[in-house]
Amino acid sequence: MATRASPACPALFQNGSLSSAGGAARRGWEGFLPSSPWSSMVVPGAAAPPRCGHVPRVAGHCGGAAGTGRPRGAVRAELHLDRSCTGTGTGMSCAALLWGTILLACSCGPGPPRVGAAPLLAATYVLDDANGLGREFDGIGAVSGGGATSRLLVNYQEPYRSQILDYLFKPNFGASLHILKVEIGGDAQSTDGTEPSHMHYENDENYFRGYEWWLMKEAKKRNPQIKLIGLPWAFPGWIGKGENWPYDYPDITAYYIVSWILGAKQYHDLDIDYIGIWNERAFNSKYIKVLRHYLDRLGLWNVGIIAADGNWDISKEMIADPYLNDAIEVVGAHYPGTKTVQNAILTGKKLWSSEDYSTFNDDVGAGCWARILNQNYVNGNMTSTIAWNLVASYYEELPFGRCGLMTAQEPWSGHYKVESPIWITAHTTQFTQPGWSYLQVDGHLEGGGSFVALTDGLGNLTIIIETMSHNHSKCIRPPLPNFNVIPQRATFYLRGSFYMVETLQVWHSRLDFESGHSSLFQKLRPVKVWKGRFTLDLNVDEVYTLTTLKTGRKYSCPEPPPPQPFPSNYKDDFNIRNPPFSEAPNFADQTGVFEYFVNASDPGDHVFTLRQVVVQRPITWVSDADQTISVIGNFKWVNMTVTCDIYIEKPRDGGVFIAGRVDNGGIYVRRTKGVFFWVFADGTYRVTGDLAGEEILMKGLAGVRDNAWHTLTLNIQGNSASGLLNGYPLWENVTISKPQNGWAALGTRSFELAQFDNFQVEAC
Repeated sequence: MATRASPACPALFQNGSLSSAGGAARRGWEGFLPSSPWSSMVVPGAAAPPRCGHVPRVAGHCGGAAGTGRPRGAVRAELHLDRSCTGTGTGMSCAALLWGTILLACSCGPGPPRVGAAPLLAATYVLDDANGLGREFDGIGAVSGGGATSRLLVNYQEPYRSQILDYLFKPNFGASLHILKVEIGGDAQSTDGTEPSHMHYENDENYFRGYEWWLMKEAKKRNPQIKLIGLPWAFPGWIGKGENWPYDYPDITAYYIVSWILGAKQYHDLDIDYIGIWNERAFNSKYIKVLRHYLDRLGLWNVGIIAADGNWDISKEMIADPYLNDAIEVVGAHYPGTKTVQNAILTGKKLWSSEDYSTFNDDVGAGCWARILNQNYVNGNMTSTIAWNLVASYYEELPFGRCGLMTAQEPWSGHYKVESPIWITAHTTQFTQPGWSYLQVDGHLEGGGSFVALTDGLGNLTIIIETMSHNHSKCIRPPLPNFNVIPQRATFYLRGSFYMVETLQVWHSRLDFESGHSSLFQKLRPVKVWKGRFTLDLNVDEVYTLTTLKTGRKYSCPEPPPPQPFPSNYKDDFNIRNPPFSEAPNFADQTGVFEYFVNASDPGDHVFTLRQVVVQRPITWVSDADQTISVIGNFKWVNMTVTCDIYIEKPRDGGVFIAGRVDNGGIYVRRTKGVFFWVFADGTYRVTGDLAGEEILMKGLAGVRDNAWHTLTLNIQGNSASGLLNGYPLWENVTISKPQNGWAALGTRSFELAQFDNFQVEAC
C-alpha cells in the first residue's frame, strides 16, 4: 500500500527517521557519503575507512577481520601487507566510528532549507504479514558457461583464485550467491568458446573434462547450501545421428543428460538441484516428459526441471497438458524485461528469470542489476534471477567482454577486479536465503524505483530499495521503456509480526555518475523504528538494504597484482603427466575441443601433446565453423612468430594450421580473418586470409604426410608474412593487408583428430 503524505523538512534524525536527500538539509545523511565534500572531513582520533582490497597493517588500522572494529597492529607499527581478506560490518566498523563521531558534533534538528529547493515527494508504505505472505524466494545466482566464460579462471595461481571464488560464493563475504548454474558442455560454440562434453562419443564417458565440475565443488566448499543447475547449450553429434536436432531420439538425449547428473554425484559428490532442456532453443514436450520419467525411475525425484530457458511460450502448453505441467517445476524465461505473462502465472509454478543481466560490468551494469533484482519480482512475480555471467574470465575481445559480475581475465598476472555488480548482489544475498518469503506489497515507489520486503517467518525482515534512473540502469536487452525517478521521502509502517521491530541495520550504495566515485555496500548507522515507523529520504541511483540481520559484511582482500598484457614470449610443451584440467592453460577453444593427450605409441619427444578430439559436427547452438580452432594470447599483437609441431591423424584429406592476427571468435567464429598457414595430408599447403580457407594468398606443394611430426613456423612482420616447414623456408613475401592485429591460434581443417606439441609464440 502506498499513500502520499504532506512534505516535511528533511532532518538528520527525528521520530525515528533517517534522512539522505533533500538539498542542503541532506547533510545529516548523504552529506557524509564519499561523493560529498564532507567526506574529506577529518575528525580527531578517527581513522579513515579502509580502502577495499588494500589492507596494510599499521598502528591504529581498523579493518579488523570479521568486522570487529578493534584496532589492528597497535603494537607493531611497521608496515607490511596482510595476505588475508578482511571485512567490516558486524561490529562498529571504521565508517561507523567516523559516522558516530560526526553525528555527535552535528545538530539533530532540521538543516537550513535550500533556497528555491522543491519539497520532496512523500509517500507511505505498509509492510504487514497479518494476511499471509507472498511467493517463496528462490535465490539469486549466476551462470558459468554459455559458453566458456570461466575459461581463464582455472589458470589463476593462489591466493588469487581462492580470493575470486570467495568474492563470488562465500556467505557474508561478497556476492554470496545462492545459485550456480553451469553449462553441460556439448563440444560446440556457446558464446565465447566451446565446453567439452562428458561424452564426446556414444561409448565414451569422462566426468573430469572441463572445469565446471571443479567450479561446482569450489562453490559447495564455500556454501554447502548453494543450489546447482545444469543446462545444455549444445550436444555431441552422435545424439542426433547426423541431424542437428536433439529431440528425434528423446530416450538417447535423456540418457545423456541423466548420465551427467549421475556422474556429478558418483565422481564429485555433487547433488544437482535443477536441470534445463536446451538453452534458448525449441522445447519438445515429449522429451521433457521422457526426461522426467528417467529421473523418477532412477530415484532423482529431487531434481527439478526448468523449462524452457527462452521465452514464456511453454506455459501455454503446460496449461493444456497436465502431464507436461506436472513434469516441470520451474518456468524459466530469459531477459524478460521484468515482465511475465498470464499463462505463466496460471501454471501455478515457480517463475524465474533463469538468465538475465548480460551487461558490461561498470556502474550502469550495476544499475541494471539493481533494478532487475527487485523489479523481476515487483513487476513479474519472478522469485529468482540468475545473471549471465558469473565472472568475466575470457578474453575481453570475444563477444560480450566483461559481462560478468566481476572480472578475472588475466591469470598470467594474477590481476582481477571486484566490480560494482558484486556489491549490488550483496544487498540481497547477504540478507536473505532461499526459502524466505516475499511480503505482499505493490513494490513501486511513488517517485520511481522499487522495493521488496522478505521474511524468514521467524521474525526477521529484510527490505531492499532501489532508485535506479533510466539512463543509468539500461541492460543489454530488452529495450527499456522510458521512466522517471526523482528524490523522494518514503515512510514505512511495520505491521503484523514486525510491529515490535525496534532497530534495522542499514547498508547503502550510491552509484555516482558525475564524479565516478560510487559508494558501494557501506554499513551505516542503524535506523531506530519509532512506533512501527521509519522514514528514508531517497536520492536517485541508490540502493538501500534495511534488515534485522546483523550478519552482513563487506570483505576486502589485499590488492591483486597490477594488470599486465599476455606474455610476449610464450611457450607450452604440454609435458604434464597428471594435468589438473583437461585443457591447456590460456588456450580458448572456439570450435572443437583441444585436450591434453598421452601419445603412448610415440617413442620420442611427443608423448605428451595437445589433441583436437571432436570428430563429428555437434548439434550446435550457433553456427560453428566447419574447421576447429583454439586462440591464445594478446588481441593487440601485430608482429609475431608462431611455431608448433603438428601431427595429422586423418589420411588423405586431413589438415592442420597455425595462425596469427586472428580477429574473431565466439558466436562470430565463422567470419574469422587472420593469417592461416595450412598443411594437408595430401602433401600440399595453403596460406589464407580467413578460417574458412576461401581467401587464398598462396598455395603449393609441401611434402607433408599424415601420421608424421612436422614443425610449422609462421612469421608476420608488418605487411608481410612467411612460413617455414621443419626449419626451412616454404613460402615468403606474402602481402598482408588486414587484419592489423589479433591472437595466435591453431586448429584443424575439419572435425578430425590431430595433435600439436611445443607451441611457441614471440610477439610484439
